[in-house]
Amino acid sequence: MTEIKNFLFTYENIMELGRGGAEFFLKHCLKETERKGFFTVVLSGGDTPYRLYTALASNEFRERVPWDKVHLFWGDERCVGPEHPESNFGLAYRALISRVDIPQQNVHRIKGELGPAEAALDYEGEIRRFFGVTEPYKAPVFDMVFLGMGDDGHTLSLYPDTKALSEEERLVTENYVEKLGAYRVTMTLPLVNNASFVIFLVSGKGKSGALKQVLSDAKAGYPAQLVRPRTGEVRWLIDRGAASELAR
Repeated sequence: MTEIKNFLFTYENIMELGRGGAEFFLKHCLKETERKGFFTVVLSGGDTPYRLYTALASNEFRERVPWDKVHLFWGDERCVGPEHPESNFGLAYRALISRVDIPQQNVHRIKGELGPAEAALDYEGEIRRFFGVTEPYKAPVFDMVFLGMGDDGHTLSLYPDTKALSEEERLVTENYVEKLGAYRVTMTLPLVNNASFVIFLVSGKGKSGALKQVLSDAKAGYPAQLVRPRTGEVRWLIDRGAASELAR
């Protein structure tokens, strides 16, 4: 098993955390577009990533990003349409996509309105076509993946004790989450762990306990601990609230 090095970056508040995420985004976007001509990034849902999106859409970053070379993907989605208030795509659209000059064909959303099984198959097909990957057990390499983490240690829609945690063949799958009483569409661990650069964005005291265990107790069994990139490195961008129990 790959030994993972966790690198922590602590910010004063959620706004500064979002700006820190935007700095990582810009740095690696410029690096990859210079190297190969385009940049692929997986986005997340939730309040903390929202701060990343508003930072990227601000005057400080908007004009510095070569948006015509950026391709946006999503790590997970609710089974709703793009205009639904709970849509992860919708959140990113309102905060970022509608405010920058990115070509429509560069935005690769999960079509949650298709229903869980069909949406998962459709999105896996979309990913495979984009990267030109046809081998059934081969995962493409995303340049950057942004992840969040819940107070139960879940990430993406990989919740504790759900079927998708053990998926080894699919890149995207439907996942029934009993505590929510609903299906979600989510990228799987084989796909996320093949990424070049993985960043967790975590904010708030409510997540401080889970964060401490994720980082210090290998046997805690949280889904976030199963994120083990092939590079062996994970960046954690956290605010003071999330970091509040780490020194105890």
